[in-house]
Amino acid sequence: MLHSQITHALPVAETALFLDLDGAIVPIAAEPDQVRASPSCRIVLHRARDHLCGRLAILSGRTIEDVDEVLGGAIPCVAGVHGLQRRTPVGGLVLEPPHARVADAASVLEALARARPGLLVEAKGPSVAIHYRAAPEAEAAIVETVERLAQASGLEIQRGKMVIELRTPGPDKGAALNRFMLEAPFAGATPVFVGDDLTDEAGFAAARAHGGVGVLVGESRKTLAQGRLASPAATLSWIMRSLDRGKFDFWEAGWDA
Repeated sequence: MLHSQITHALPVAETALFLDLDGAIVPIAAEPDQVRASPSCRIVLHRARDHLCGRLAILSGRTIEDVDEVLGGAIPCVAGVHGLQRRTPVGGLVLEPPHARVADAASVLEALARARPGLLVEAKGPSVAIHYRAAPEAEAAIVETVERLAQASGLEIQRGKMVIELRTPGPDKGAALNRFMLEAPFAGATPVFVGDDLTDEAGFAAARAHGGVGVLVGESRKTLAQGRLASPAATLSWIMRSLDRGKFDFWEAGWDA
């Protein structure tokens, strides 16, 4: 259930804002290393960080290092690899040790990628992902391989948009949001989490559990989010308007609750 104080808007002064990266505030690219935040995106994030008095965090499937590269180090509070990495508000790093079988799984996926043009393997330390945006016909073979590897290794499967990942068991985006909410300056605020992918559902659930709101970016689908925005550009525009008005208006974000 939603917190009784949230009807259709939440004051900026009471909000903690959590944002996914790819597909939520920056457009998805064919290859992850092609993504860079635009100058206007960085301006919005800097302004949000200031207006929210630091209550802004990125919850991404990327590593923290990659998030910093995409955003130019604009945001201090980051959870990476779907929550397996976290940089705290005071700059400390909390890193889950990689499962011993991640390297073996990466070797198998790299062999698959060499045999099928268009596949891209992304090693992230505690996880390994295989992207098939450029080879959608390979999805069935990839899923079969990943499921076999997960069963044999004890790694967890993480599905996404045209990507599937084998990850070390451990915290997800929801757990990362929960941990931030225990710390200053987030503690006592109401969380809003904006994301686009299946990996963000845990974050939507956690935001709701804290009396907050989830906002889905992109096409409508079954989700725990209550609001929806059309695109990363729409997300940035909504954040900027919300800061100008002093409140996050969820009717404007397609409020469904």
